Amino acid sequence: MEVRLGTMQNYFRWSVGLFLIAIAVYGNSYYSLEPLLYRVLGVLVLLALSTVILLTTVEGKEGLKLILESRTEIRRVVWPSRPETTQTTLIVIVAITIAGLILWGLDSLFGWATASLLG
Repeated sequence: MEVRLGTMQNYFRWSVGLFLIAIAVYGNSYYSLEPLLYRVLGVLVLLALSTVILLTTVEGKEGLKLILESRTEIRRVVWPSRPETTQTTLIVIVAITIAGLILWGLDSLFGWATASLLG
């Protein structure tokens, strides 16, 4: 019984959170003649409120945990140095240029062959 109540609360929170987002979207278009500042503030308030509600769901808690864990993972990443980044970028540019020239050559060849066959 308690698991079912928790599941129903989770669905209810999702419904309320998504309903608030829908109100923000609809309200922004409905009040299109109002000043932009008021509309932006209204949308931000509703989105903040819906975010708080959605973070109380099971999936929201897991998502927040994932975000916090990914921040610690990013700190462990060994980022490439500037020369490595430059070399890799140049290699990619050269490879793309060569592939482009090959495709251009094949396109020209097939175009010429088609034109020769069709007259």
